[in-house]
Amino acid sequence: MNWDWLQRNAGTIGSLLGQHAVLAVVPVLVALAVSLPLGFLVFRSGRAANAVLAVLGVIYSIPSLALFVALPLLLGTKILNPVNVAVALTIYSVALLVRSVVDGLRSVPESVLQSAEAVGFGWFRRLVRVELPLAMPVVFAGLRVVTVSNIALVTVAVLVASGGLGQLFLRGYHSIFYTPLVAGLVLTVLLALVADAVILLVQRGTLPWARARRA
Repeated sequence: MNWDWLQRNAGTIGSLLGQHAVLAVVPVLVALAVSLPLGFLVFRSGRAANAVLAVLGVIYSIPSLALFVALPLLLGTKILNPVNVAVALTIYSVALLVRSVVDGLRSVPESVLQSAEAVGFGWFRRLVRVELPLAMPVVFAGLRVVTVSNIALVTVAVLVASGGLGQLFLRGYHSIFYTPLVAGLVLTVLLALVADAVILLVQRGTLPWARARRA
């Protein structure tokens, strides 16, 4: 490791780290807002739900680099536009989070739903007060997977000239200089660990009943 190089380029590395975090996290937040209502609709679709989830699974299996390259043709954007990366990561995030929402809603015991109906809850009140709170541990688990996955995928986006820590990988690869490679790898892993820990803390703070049930 060349510590002098790291010290000289600390500002650039910090900027790349910030870009990486934004490119990874913003699509997750957008996907979460989309996936909650969409997942409920898929859940309520009955037998069609499995078919929709299968289609989403196929979408998630599309190689990320192929999607990064294809999106400019679909969106009419330039291939170097970071919007392509954000849209691609949002698509991947929705594909995973919708399944998490559906699985979470399916995990709510039927006896709990019947009790909610017995005390006069309508479908919307039951959804907000009973189903979603009980489904959220599964949703948070999916959210953690999606966030860590996005942080990894942003490094691939460097091949279409996106920002982020992947720039360090390219710099180290082209110059056969391992310090940027190691720095990029360590920071990517640390960013993933920090993001996962933050989501876990938010989950524990907002779902105290889940902690009580585990205990």
